[in-house]
Amino acid sequence: MMDAETLDRKTADVLALAKAKFGVRGRSLEKAMKKVGRRVPNWVHKEVRVIGEARGLTGHPKLMMQMDHARVEKAFDAITAHLETVDRRERRIDRILDVLGSLSFNLIVLTALVILFLRWHGFI
Repeated sequence: MMDAETLDRKTADVLALAKAKFGVRGRSLEKAMKKVGRRVPNWVHKEVRVIGEARGLTGHPKLMMQMDHARVEKAFDAITAHLETVDRRERRIDRILDVLGSLSFNLIVLTALVILFLRWHGFI
């Protein structure tokens, strides 16, 4: 059975992992994941909501007994497993390559348009 202290410790661990992998600043896991946004899949956000609901139940002992402890544990494991696979260096390289790819495509289109314009006006 998971108590409030264990839940807070695991939440802090996942929050620290999210901060390390994405560089987000947030006081709670929900706010940090909101800042991460689309960089993680939707199922990660759903798992964070499960953890948030469980944290809401920690203030009341009887409600804490109704919490699905296996589901919350599964949510922690899934989020941790996904965040551990994220590589900051690879994300940075992918972002640079995306920018360079779109820039080179735009330059190719601009060159084709300039050649077409010059041909249309009879300069070529």
